[in-house]
Amino acid sequence: MTLQVFLIFAAALFSVGLYGALSQQSIVMIMMGLELMVNAIIVGAAAFWYFVSPTMADGQVLVLVAVTAMAVEMAVGFAVTTAIFRKRDVDMTDMAADLKG
Repeated sequence: MTLQVFLIFAAALFSVGLYGALSQQSIVMIMMGLELMVNAIIVGAAAFWYFVSPTMADGQVLVLVAVTAMAVEMAVGFAVTTAIFRKRDVDMTDMAADLKG
């Protein structure tokens, strides 16, 4: 497989995530779209690392840091979403408009 195949896959994954994040009103579905977009960035970064300098460990460390940051961010996001749902019974973005500020 070539670098172009991986980048096309990453672009397709990012596009699906962007569509999911922009077209949905459910907070959970928006977060799933964001997750797909971050995964696409990780796939692209890993592909660049593999094809540019596979002998150096910099790319592996970068990918591990990105995956860890993504996992923490999604865990916090789902915790906040769960807390908002339990407190106000809000699961759509339109209903959560009073949270801005």
